[in-house]
Amino acid sequence: MASTTHPHAFHFDRAVDSYWEASADPLGIETPPLQGDESCDVAVIGAGFTGLSAALELAQQGVDVRVLEAGQVGWGASGRNGGFACMGSHKLSYGMMIRRYGLEASRQFYDTMRLSVALVRDNLGRHGIDAWATRDGEVTLAHLPSRVQELRDEQAYLKQTFGDETEFLSKDDLKAQGLDGPGFHAGLKGKVGFGVHPLNYVRGLARAAAKAGAKIHGRSRLVRWEELPDGHRLHTPEGQLKARQVIVATNGYTPEDVSRRHAGRLMPALSSVIVTRPLSEDERRAQGWTSDLLAYDSRKLLHYFRVLPNGRFLFGGRGGTDASDHGDAAYRPLLTKAFNELFPAWSNVEITHYWRGFVCLAHDLVPYIGALDEKQTVWTAIAYHGNGVAMGSWSGRAVARLLTKKTAREELSPVLTRRLSRFPLPAFRPLYLKGAYVWYGWEDSR
Repeated sequence: MASTTHPHAFHFDRAVDSYWEASADPLGIETPPLQGDESCDVAVIGAGFTGLSAALELAQQGVDVRVLEAGQVGWGASGRNGGFACMGSHKLSYGMMIRRYGLEASRQFYDTMRLSVALVRDNLGRHGIDAWATRDGEVTLAHLPSRVQELRDEQAYLKQTFGDETEFLSKDDLKAQGLDGPGFHAGLKGKVGFGVHPLNYVRGLARAAAKAGAKIHGRSRLVRWEELPDGHRLHTPEGQLKARQVIVATNGYTPEDVSRRHAGRLMPALSSVIVTRPLSEDERRAQGWTSDLLAYDSRKLLHYFRVLPNGRFLFGGRGGTDASDHGDAAYRPLLTKAFNELFPAWSNVEITHYWRGFVCLAHDLVPYIGALDEKQTVWTAIAYHGNGVAMGSWSGRAVARLLTKKTAREELSPVLTRRLSRFPLPAFRPLYLKGAYVWYGWEDSR
């Protein structure tokens, strides 16, 4: 079955063949599989930005915390994204957000996104993580002439509503600032956002969490979850972990077959990345792209791109519905074609790496942080809509603080805490079995 839940997307036993994997610093700590019967106060499922940020916060508070990861640290989206620590962890328009949650709640959420980017920068310095951090700044590029006025309108709206000062860039301004290309007609430049090596960053968080006292178990895929009167028992292939409370931090890789609490609430979507060989300064000037700013175009299924600190060019895009190995190979020429159209001077430049992974969407189109049960023993921070480097880091810390009551729910924006609703989909039916998993799909029961 060709779908985003295809088993080929869950090769936990092997690393992703990405540029980040090829260039990352070693993890430097042991993360042995869970074996035998163990217990802890809080179990965290997922060793990505969210899970490790939660584990770090809990360990620093003296909580006995263990992390279960199906693959290795950063195996999922945290180790394979584009490395954009930036705003934009939602797909809900600000106008609709204000109508739904109110102006003050929306402003608080906007401030949270800014704080999340600052937290990543702080984590790098505080924990001595070399994540190839770039300078601050990001730019949205109008991919059609009709989008130029929309960027001008957005600039005025952001200033009036959120007090955010941005810079409008005309076509000539783009050329002068090294952001030129035949498909870019104007830009809106913001001050917040910077690039990172995401795998170096998530491995740095793992080292920090382990140093604080958290125990991290790699190759410990969750295969069964028992809910007990006094807590939870999590089963992995080689062990069992009993915990009073659980944090689910698996985002687009959340296994609905072992916990129905997330069933129907999340939608994984594919995002793909290519990286070129290092470009010379002459090659970059020939294209007109010499800036190292984070950049996106204004498409709904956007492209995102940036020059890496070593001169390689990273180009990514949303799209595709087939997560099988066949779909993996089939999508590469589509992404390459888009890259060649936007950057024609580099159409013959060697592409050295290509990989894919899941982003995670919620029905409400905003992230969620909070409990999933009335007893408040199951927690989650989830759904960053393709921008989880910063928001995942902030949300992991936030959900840990909610769990320990260091932070009250009322201190967070209602945009983040109101609900995690279900998608209005047809009847839920198990479709087929694969090994120890039951892979589910949606089937119309009419």
